[in-house]
Amino acid sequence: VQLQASGGGLVQAGDSLRLSCAASGRTFRSYGMSWFREAPGKEREFVAYIRMDGFNTYYADSVKGRFTISRDKAKNTVYLLMNSLKPEDTAVYYCAGRSYWSENYSSSRAWDNWGQGTQVTVSS
Repeated sequence: VQLQASGGGLVQAGDSLRLSCAASGRTFRSYGMSWFREAPGKEREFVAYIRMDGFNTYYADSVKGRFTISRDKAKNTVYLLMNSLKPEDTAVYYCAGRSYWSENYSSSRAWDNWGQGTQVTVSS
């Protein structure tokens, strides 16, 4: 299974972007999907997680109320809608899936299938 992230770009503070993560392969099954981001010189950090049921979602405090994670099961695609973007949101955004269940979702070590990343740059 391959994950393909897209939708990044250069925007101004206050703008919105929607990232997509499309899964391809014969059989796609993941114990939830997540988004992480990595800014220059910083470690990869958790952004958002959606459980397999597609209803339960979790967010980092820094994005809560501004970002929304969702999924389209029929399209095997997960989205990250980012509103009210700030310069500190600038990073490469990665989507991730996993082949096993874990209660841990905010550590990058808890995910074993990663997309290639898409750059988001927010200018002030």
